[in-house]
This record gives sequence, C-alpha cells and structure tokens, in this order.
Amino acid sequence: MNKKVLLQDLGKKDYKETWDYQEELFQDTVNLKIKNRREETSFETNNYLLFVEHPHVFTLGKSGDLSNLLVDEQQLAAKGAQFYKINRGGDITYHGPGQIVGYPILDLDNFFTDIHKYLRLLEEMVILTLLEYGLKAERSEGETGVWLDVGTPFARKICAMGVRASRWVTMHGFALNVNTDLGYFDLMIPCGIKDKAVTSLNVELGQKEVNIAEVKQKLLQHFEVLFEARMVAGETKV
Repeated sequence: MNKKVLLQDLGKKDYKETWDYQEELFQDTVNLKIKNRREETSFETNNYLLFVEHPHVFTLGKSGDLSNLLVDEQQLAAKGAQFYKINRGGDITYHGPGQIVGYPILDLDNFFTDIHKYLRLLEEMVILTLLEYGLKAERSEGETGVWLDVGTPFARKICAMGVRASRWVTMHGFALNVNTDLGYFDLMIPCGIKDKAVTSLNVELGQKEVNIAEVKQKLLQHFEVLFEARMVAGETKV
C-alpha cells in the first residue's frame, strides 16, 4: 500500500518562517518516534512535502564556506536579499521568485532507511520531470543535484539539493530553477563550485515564462511513483 504524504503548497513565504515551520514538523515527528520507542507504542508518523517560493535569500550549509558569498550585508540589502546560516548539508545556495523549492519531511522508516537512495530518488524525480520538457538532465559524479551537459565545458546546474536527517527523518530538500532571475547567482559561487554555470527551465526552453503549476504537478507525479507514495492535500499551521 502506498504511503500517505501530506502535500502543503505554502505559496510565497519568508525563508525564516518556512524554516521554523519545517523544524516544527520535523521535531514533532522525531519526538513521536522517541515516544514510540520509549513507551513501546506504535503511533503512526506523518510524512510531508512542502512546496514554497521564497523572496531573494542566500543560505549557507553547515560545511559551507562564507567566502563563497561574494557580497557583503550592505550589498545584499541593496539587492533585497537575506542571508542565513542553516543546518543542512552542502554549501551556499540561492532561493528566489520563479524557483520551485520542495521540502520533503519524511520519516524514512516508512519508506527505506537509506539517505543515499533518498537523494538519488529526489534527483530522479527532477530528471524525469525535465525529460518531459525535452531536456536530458543527469547527475554529476560527486556533486549532488541535477545538471545539464555534464562532462562538457557547458555543464550547468538546474536544481540544487541539500538535506538534513535525524533518526531517519528528513528536512530541507531541493530547489529547481524554473523562471528564476539567474543574475542573483553572480553574487555567489553556487554550491562552492567555481567552474560551472547555473541555468533555469525557461532559459533552456527559450521561453519568457514556464507554467510553474504544471512543473509542480509533474514533480508530484514522479515523486508518487518513485517513493511509492500517495499525495493528500494537507492543512498548514502557518
């Protein structure tokens, strides 16, 4: 039987508000797992997938290098952007309008206890979605995320990923550039990788704008198949 995942589309929302909300759902799940183990109960944990679009923001992962942000606080403010050091893996990442950000908060005990497999399935979801638009996306060895023209001088990243997991519960996730202003990536060294460019779906398709709702729907369809999941609309607390 496919596992239920509560889908919540938060629309446009501040990064810190969304991060706090993720932490709340994440901690509720972890606490329930601890309670189940301690009291030998078997209350079912929830699984969530959050979709959100953030205002301009740069985030730096635990292992990231601050020098990969190429501007100071004053210059960030002039660009209308925020900056946060956060608790996911990976280096520096940009989020902004026109980008689909997905935060799966899954109890992997409900699916499979393998973080490597989890990341590969998230990548596969994006790869299959882009294939529907005629783009041959792929993985780049040693670099998490989804890329185009890997192994050539034209290699470019279209989707970044960074996750945190504890007791097999996940948070953070992926950011797929759809109609993203790529100029903001010039303010940093994306993911700390100096020699590769960044792209977006609308640029690759030569379109002014791609229908974001349509892209989300394709992502969801592939997520359901890959994770053997069943999406259910979930109410948000924010």
